[in-house]
Amino acid sequence: MAKAAAKTKPKKEYKFKWEGTDQKGNKVTGTTMGPSEATVKQEIRRKGVIPVKVNRESALAGLGKGKKITAGDIAIFSRQMATMMSSGVPLVQSFEIIGRGSDNPKFRELLQEIREDIESGTNLADALAAHPQYFDKLYINLVRSGEQSGALEALLDKIATYKEKTEALKAKIKKALFYPTAVMIVAFIVTAILLIYVVPQFEELFAGFGADLPAFTRFVIDLSEFAQTRGWLVVIGMVAVGSGFVYLKKRSPGFQRAIDRMVLKIPQLGPIMQDAAVARFSRTLATMFSAGVPLVEALESVAGATGNVIYEEAILKMRDQVATGQQLNVAMNEAGLFPSMVTQMIAIGEEAGSIDTMAGKVADFYEERVDNAVDSLSSLLEPLIMAILGVLVGGLVIAMYLPIFQLGSVV
Repeated sequence: MAKAAAKTKPKKEYKFKWEGTDQKGNKVTGTTMGPSEATVKQEIRRKGVIPVKVNRESALAGLGKGKKITAGDIAIFSRQMATMMSSGVPLVQSFEIIGRGSDNPKFRELLQEIREDIESGTNLADALAAHPQYFDKLYINLVRSGEQSGALEALLDKIATYKEKTEALKAKIKKALFYPTAVMIVAFIVTAILLIYVVPQFEELFAGFGADLPAFTRFVIDLSEFAQTRGWLVVIGMVAVGSGFVYLKKRSPGFQRAIDRMVLKIPQLGPIMQDAAVARFSRTLATMFSAGVPLVEALESVAGATGNVIYEEAILKMRDQVATGQQLNVAMNEAGLFPSMVTQMIAIGEEAGSIDTMAGKVADFYEERVDNAVDSLSSLLEPLIMAILGVLVGGLVIAMYLPIFQLGSVV
């Protein structure tokens, strides 16, 4: 008995941050140490508090060194795990190998925390769920399904494929938005430099002409004087507008809904965003359904993966309709957001019992369509952006040399 007791490994305790309501209905918060979320909830209830939210605080919060862990890192990790598990490498050893191979201290710390949880008896899904900032509900649900069905290796491969395709789609969207945004920022900086440093030199030259300047030149000089004296107001205004936009988009559902609706209606860009939302919907649905997740439960995760509030709200409404017995393709048709080809493919999948296969084909089609649309948009924007730059810079140059040309004609 003594030997058995000596071998008993004490459970590791973690710091949990919780919110709840006391017996009077008042909101209370606090932190408690415990080995698991369930244990902490029991401890909170003993204090007469009904727990509402309990989250484990990650040790990564205090780690300052290392690069930020990105969604791309999680995608690579998923593929590494799938490869090792399919090769027969034990779960704990897989985390150890991947951790040693990472050059990011934050990522190594994350993998170490997960590995320690698994070694203490926590299943993989719950160990990942302790880090919601890196593993979303969709990821956790797929892992949990794999553990419950005994097909974790196959599910990890599906997760890796899903994450890789999702990140590739995000990269295509960023590609469509990054180039014009970067060029316009450069154009703004170049114009500001010309107005603040170059135009004043010409203004001193024109002061000795003793003649009235052309209206266009006078306008540019006035603009230069404004940039020199009050340009900081423009910068502050732009920063305030940008900060307000980000704040409202994160905190105001109504504002975010309006922005997402407007984005879908922008010429050229809107169709790309619609196709991207359909591709994400189809890819996530195919992955969830092939993992054995019930359709109603899968639609809840699918809604959050579309990346657009308009589609998210429509899919949640579809989920409620499917829960009452309505077919998915009928609910999709009533939503009015999905092309007829998509609803027909899903209808065929429902009749044949192969929704995952049909949804996967739809995802492949629309991912390729987004890729082609992004390339076409880039080709279309290049001459347009060059024309804008030419008008800005060329206009300033013409405005400065116009008085010199007029003076030459008089002489």
